[in-house]
Amino acid sequence: MRRSPESGARTAEPALEPLLVELARAGRGGGHVPDADASAVIPARFRRTVPLALPELVEQQVVRHFTHLAQLNYSVDTGFYPLGSCTMKYNPKVNDRAAALAGFADLHPLQPEADTQGALRLIWELERLLAGITGMAEISLQPAAGAHAEFTSLLMFKAFHAGRGEGARRRRIIVPNSAHGTNSSSAALCGYVVTTVPSDPRGNVDLAALRAALGDDVAGMMLTNPNTLGLFEEHLEAVMAAVHGCGGLMYGDGANMNALLGIARPGDLGFDVLHLNLHKTFSTPHGAGGPGAGPVCATPALAPYLPVPRVIRSEEGRFRLDSQRPQSVGRVRAGHGNFGVLVRAYTYIRQLGEEGLRATGEDAVLAANYLLSRLRPTFDVAFDRPCMHELVLTLAAQKSAGASALDVAKALIDEGFHPPTVYFPLSVPEAMMIEPTETEPKETLDAFADALLRIAALVRTDPAAVRAAPLSAPLARLDEVRAARNPALTWERASS
Repeated sequence: MRRSPESGARTAEPALEPLLVELARAGRGGGHVPDADASAVIPARFRRTVPLALPELVEQQVVRHFTHLAQLNYSVDTGFYPLGSCTMKYNPKVNDRAAALAGFADLHPLQPEADTQGALRLIWELERLLAGITGMAEISLQPAAGAHAEFTSLLMFKAFHAGRGEGARRRRIIVPNSAHGTNSSSAALCGYVVTTVPSDPRGNVDLAALRAALGDDVAGMMLTNPNTLGLFEEHLEAVMAAVHGCGGLMYGDGANMNALLGIARPGDLGFDVLHLNLHKTFSTPHGAGGPGAGPVCATPALAPYLPVPRVIRSEEGRFRLDSQRPQSVGRVRAGHGNFGVLVRAYTYIRQLGEEGLRATGEDAVLAANYLLSRLRPTFDVAFDRPCMHELVLTLAAQKSAGASALDVAKALIDEGFHPPTVYFPLSVPEAMMIEPTETEPKETLDAFADALLRIAALVRTDPAAVRAAPLSAPLARLDEVRAARNPALTWERASS
């Protein structure tokens, strides 16, 4: 990777790209409004009395700076992105074109309803599309992410039980150790006590442990299905019956909904509340904190507790906002959620149709099982049965031979691939979680499998070489512990 040729960069440690303040020189600048013209059009009370403390650069320096940063980035547009539990599928560009239409992109959330009928109609139609896909009765599009939707769903659990006079007693949430990572945190943040139940030898919820954990103080269970082991719960009906039998509710974490599209509907499976990650399953750009969208889907019994306002349609076909829902948990997000993400998801669903959505689910499962068949002879599988949309390997044998899961992941960088998720789920030693998604061709899957097999062979003959990887990356291995414990959050000019 070529470093910026710009002069003037001086940092305490080698940098890939100097900061703009390091490139700045007094007196430099791009185009500007002449002072005389500015004085004529800007009232005196609005004029600055001292200059802005901004770096002084010419325009091309700024353009080159951000272009260099973009070239250092990795994205699904530039390569295979097999992060397990993240569904980093390719995002069709037509989604972005739709979201950029002026009638959507230039709206303000406080505009009158008469001016925003198109946007309200899109929200109303998207809710019904998602209801059909999930088998749920009603949807709220407000939550901005999956964890936000988890928290919102648990607020609905609280309101439901309080309405039945059981809110004070039902203080526990059951979370399997194969659940999505934020479930326990969301439950704790909502004030619940979390009880964790283990997996059985086939990667399902351990039914005996679950039944032993249930009682009349349980508010509900948070179940990810397929779970984070990449497996469908084989005893799902028994799990549902046990939780509902003690008066608890079933929350479905839809982070892995990509595997079920057009094949199974969580509402039909018995879930009371479900969240979706539109930024994953329904193909909108995500990563590094956002943007996202986490709609909450509810059965008729839980629908009254969904956030407000809701979009409703009159008999004349006009759309308006309705906040008169006395049992609602209230507003959980400003405006109407991340609206640009909603437009992209709507476009994606309309483009694929029912048949395309089912093909998406089928191809996602096929791709993961194909990779599993390629890798199983060399790598140990956490639970050796057909997977759903992702597969989980355990690299304990490679660790014993001298190279950890992290080492193997770093070696993949030298092979030209973004590393998969490692050390998650926590229940699997030296875990490597791989989610290929449905958007990659067989040639890419084969190239990725071949790379992993080459690294496995190198572990057997020269593990030190694997531990030294990556050699081709701009930066090799960062001190992540130091970065977490002693983050440098402010810039200080290095002494010359």
